[in-house]
Amino acid sequence: MLRRLDLLSWLTAALGVVVLGTVLASQYLGGLQPCELCLYQRWPWGVAIALGVLAAVIRPARRVLVLLAGLVILLGGLLAAYHAGVEYGWFPGFTSCTSAISAGSSVADLRNQLLNAPVVRCDVPGFVLFGISMAGYNAILSVIAGLVLLFAGLRGSTRAA
Repeated sequence: MLRRLDLLSWLTAALGVVVLGTVLASQYLGGLQPCELCLYQRWPWGVAIALGVLAAVIRPARRVLVLLAGLVILLGGLLAAYHAGVEYGWFPGFTSCTSAISAGSSVADLRNQLLNAPVVRCDVPGFVLFGISMAGYNAILSVIAGLVLLFAGLRGSTRAA
């Protein structure tokens, strides 16, 4: 019989892959450029993938790793909620412009990158569906997934119902 934490470990990793795959596809295939807060929101899902795989492999530490994954995803959800609040004008965002540039081989290369780099604002959603931005969907998904993992990890029963 499959144990609940075994299943949750793999589901955590799979959900992280789906979420990161979706945002990377929207960026590289759909042309949606991420802002700085969008990039920060990817980190918890990457950590959740690693923790999910580790929890599936390391049986003695499974409960702790599932709890840690839940906490990381929940914190990522709070960051996403903050970002959605910035988009809706509830919170102040960054006061400086942000953009992704890389160090060039010369000053002319750096100047060219600075002049041609797209500036992506954190307070303007790149995609909205049914009035909810990608940050809003990430907040909803992350809070639910984080709470499910925390509840399952604290519950004590490891047998599937």
